[in-house]
Amino acid sequence: MAAPRPFESRDALDSFQTPLPPPALGRNAHAVSSTSLKLLQLADQCVKCGYCLPHCPTYQLRQNEAESPRGRISLVQGLLWGELEASERLSDHLGNCLECRACEPVCPSLVRFGTLMDGARELQLADQPRWRQHATATTLGLLSDRRRLPLIARAARFYHRSGLARLASALGLLHKPRIGLLHRLSRSLHPPQPLWPTPPDAAGNAPEVDLFLGCIAAGTQQATAAASLRVLERLGFRVRMPDEQGCCGAIQRHNGLAAAAEQRLAHNDRVFGPRRVAGYASACVAELDEHSRIDVVEICRLLVDTHWPAGLAPDGSAQRIAVHEPCSHRNVLRDTAAIYALLAKIPGLEAIPLRGNETCCGAAGTYLIEHPTTAHQLAVDKIAHLRELDVRILVTTNTGCALHLATEAEAAGLDVEVIHPVELIDRLITPP
Repeated sequence: MAAPRPFESRDALDSFQTPLPPPALGRNAHAVSSTSLKLLQLADQCVKCGYCLPHCPTYQLRQNEAESPRGRISLVQGLLWGELEASERLSDHLGNCLECRACEPVCPSLVRFGTLMDGARELQLADQPRWRQHATATTLGLLSDRRRLPLIARAARFYHRSGLARLASALGLLHKPRIGLLHRLSRSLHPPQPLWPTPPDAAGNAPEVDLFLGCIAAGTQQATAAASLRVLERLGFRVRMPDEQGCCGAIQRHNGLAAAAEQRLAHNDRVFGPRRVAGYASACVAELDEHSRIDVVEICRLLVDTHWPAGLAPDGSAQRIAVHEPCSHRNVLRDTAAIYALLAKIPGLEAIPLRGNETCCGAAGTYLIEHPTTAHQLAVDKIAHLRELDVRILVTTNTGCALHLATEAEAAGLDVEVIHPVELIDRLITPP
């Protein structure tokens, strides 16, 4: 791995070839806000050492300083100090960030880059016209409302059954990256099915846990939710799934809607209270763990740390599977060991880490829709490794990653099932 080249904090700014006046806090509206001052404090922690460069997916793709963490920090500093005007070009460089946070574990200065990028996007959105702010909030609100998922799922089903999908193909529209991606993703949407946890009077004094269902995960990972419920109950848990629970808020926070994200967290805080909560979508667990008061645990970790009754071990057979480590699990929760420890309970199973697990697959929440070409480029090597391994199962704990890798594998002609580790465990536990 090549050593990072020397860097001065103005390198990324100078690449814009814009004359820079002396720093003067207060030249623009951003500089006077408390949010801006907090962002400047975070940004000032960066010493521009460059240790982040080999770990940043967009920098590795483009070899452009403005596409690196330290370059983006310099751009944010330039914007907040009034040395740079807001522009489409600057917005593109900041928007290209996946917020995978691979830079954080390797940063010697412990820069909270994810927090910095969330704040920068909040200020960027605030500078947009009101209609665009409203459109962003409405779109993300629709995607993250579990009650509206059946509507979206029915629309997707109508698209495929009505002939519209065939028409889009005949017109060549599916060759357009974003339309082609949405076409493939639409096949993964299904109306949520009801889950029936054990009635309280049948569980006695069993330990209790609440299951966090999420929003998009509730419509695309129904099998995971059902498997989680079955495995937890077989381990003796009494599972509760409050119907009034909602989105964790991550999709809003990473798109500049911090207030909306906090509202969703506050709602879930009220719903779950002090109860223990298990989540199967690692991005949701990461959001709740970092920003809420909820006592949340990722389900692989919960299952690994739980005593398994004699005779309940999975009935495994010699097989190989591939393991994808999502950025939410690797860089935020920092507990991918729980995935492998859970899979180790399956006798004869060979769990092979997917090549390039340290690099984002390109899903990154809504990123795969907003930047489909980059998302595809980041998945290419992972799909190539899947082809080399010739496995039939890939496990991952992230909802978006599962959708992205499944559609990429399908487009590459691979017969690979993408599932959550708990689904594999559920399949191999002999029913009582």
